[in-house]
Amino acid sequence: MASSGLLRRSAVSFLYFISCCVCLSPAAARNANILPLRTVHVGGAAEVATRLPFRHNVSLTVSLTAGTPPQPVTMVIDTGSELSWLHCKRSPGLRSVFDPAASRSYSAIPCLSQTCQDRTSDFPVPVSCSSDKLCHTIISYADASSIEGSLSSETFQIGPPERPGFLFGCMDSGQSSNPDEDSNTTGLLGLNRGLLSMVTQMGLKKFSYCISSSDGTGVLWLDDAGPSWVGTLKYTRMVRISTPLPYFDRAAYTVQLVGIRVSEKILALPKSVFVPDHTGAGQTMVDSGTQFTFLLGPVYNALRLEFLDQTKSLLKTYDDPNYVFQGAMDLCFIIPSDQAELPVLPAVGLMFEGAEMVIPGERLLYQVPGLVKGADKVYCFTFGNSYLLGVEAFVIGHHHQQDKWVEFDLANSRIGFADVRCDHAGQRLGLGS
Repeated sequence: MASSGLLRRSAVSFLYFISCCVCLSPAAARNANILPLRTVHVGGAAEVATRLPFRHNVSLTVSLTAGTPPQPVTMVIDTGSELSWLHCKRSPGLRSVFDPAASRSYSAIPCLSQTCQDRTSDFPVPVSCSSDKLCHTIISYADASSIEGSLSSETFQIGPPERPGFLFGCMDSGQSSNPDEDSNTTGLLGLNRGLLSMVTQMGLKKFSYCISSSDGTGVLWLDDAGPSWVGTLKYTRMVRISTPLPYFDRAAYTVQLVGIRVSEKILALPKSVFVPDHTGAGQTMVDSGTQFTFLLGPVYNALRLEFLDQTKSLLKTYDDPNYVFQGAMDLCFIIPSDQAELPVLPAVGLMFEGAEMVIPGERLLYQVPGLVKGADKVYCFTFGNSYLLGVEAFVIGHHHQQDKWVEFDLANSRIGFADVRCDHAGQRLGLGS
């Protein structure tokens, strides 16, 4: 699920929202399997402080319709969340709200119904009865925000075909950590492997996305066969654990990280540091709802030291011991305002079983909005320390998935990667900007 500045996720999941707004062009509307994405920054300038609260600076969103007659909704797509939900009660600051009273096809789920009682163990929060005997649900996130409402059924149009009886949360109250994001989106589209996710409800055996680094657009592809021009994907298996463990999210898209390299140098770490322990702590999740990438403390520290060593002649560190960007990113640099481009930096490779995700140097630094040091700009390393977030996992965020075709092959329990110019992908598929 998406979240504030870093991660926000239900129960044992954690996430962050990347800001991406999606509109369907007339050409795309004729194709049931393709949805366009556009990145939109919705957060304001970051506040300079010792610690920054989680913020929804950027989120991947898709424009759909829900209800009869159809109402337009904008939903954040999140491979780290299960239950989709919509804001269903207008409140100050919300620009986009779904009105269940205006829909002939809306139905709230009674608390004593089988749908409510037979919820699966994958669903991350307990379901209880509301005062009006409806199936009440509360979703809590790692940034201390939460949202609650009723489990409901509605007709959604995801691409041209209508999908009646889609289960979602009709949310009417909550505590938000980022009002800016909430004001610009109607809700969230859960895409993990749980039984209440959109992926499961639609019966998808495979889906993909491609996020552009250059123009803020992207493609969400809901089909079993990807475009032929994507080329050869490198696959890594999904890690599945059947036994419930306290720190392992069984509905997440989990892969096995086996190593990390900076340029050609592989970090001298035992492979055991990447393997989940007996509690489930240490899983590696591929997450569209988290912006940056977070590593467990020992791995992060090793990467931090190696990156510093290889860039000591290129970058000047921002030496403020009290500053930690978004609560978990403590490696920042000073870039002169008159320097038009960043120096050429070494690439970082995330090595998985059977595949590698190479992150180019230009994607390793992120300019902190609103923060300057004299006449200089401040950039921070786009990897963070999971321990500073209180998260016991490796999380691969969407910033490092840019310009990659990412395929979630549920039928064969694997995830594939291929380097692709995602702005060109949208053009080739006839999607509008």
